[in-house]
Amino acid sequence: MKFILGRKIEMSQVYRPDGTVVPVTLVEAGPCVVTQVKTDDRDGYSAVQLGFSPRRTISKPQQGHLKDLPAFSVLREFRVNETPSVKRGDAVDATVFTPGDAIHVSGTSKGRGFQGVVKRHGFHGQKQTHGHKDQARAPGSIGAGGIQRVFKGMRMAGHMGSERITVQNLEVVEVRDGVIAIKGAIPGARNSVVEIVSA
Repeated sequence: MKFILGRKIEMSQVYRPDGTVVPVTLVEAGPCVVTQVKTDDRDGYSAVQLGFSPRRTISKPQQGHLKDLPAFSVLREFRVNETPSVKRGDAVDATVFTPGDAIHVSGTSKGRGFQGVVKRHGFHGQKQTHGHKDQARAPGSIGAGGIQRVFKGMRMAGHMGSERITVQNLEVVEVRDGVIAIKGAIPGARNSVVEIVSA
């Protein structure tokens, strides 16, 4: 299983040898350092923790956790099925992936703030004629009134975005100079941290 942390740069396009144009997202992947290795015997499950994006100052507990390693602003854990073959202090870079690999990419989507039902859930709104004045984008009725409460999960106005999103089965188009070109769009704003895992 292959995995790495990266920073989303921007969208671009790549020409294949046959002349077709592929829209890609460029991700600055790594370099990452293995900061902890968890095993079934000691921790109850197998996982590898990676550190990414060096920084100057970290908290005292993190200093103890990362002793004899550089300080990182991002730590992420990746579950693995088999006993990890890497050890603490190993480096992971973009060359673990090759063009043609299928991957899953996870990130935090752009925050949209407080939004109404038309933008948040795709409601059509009301007619704008025949007695409607200020209700064009209103949600309308939310159901029968007998139960005297709002059901959980009811689609209403509220906070939109800033959620963890995973886009599956994307294709690695190119790997060059620590940058991975991934076919299609991935979640998050520019410079946001994303997790890339082999599918």
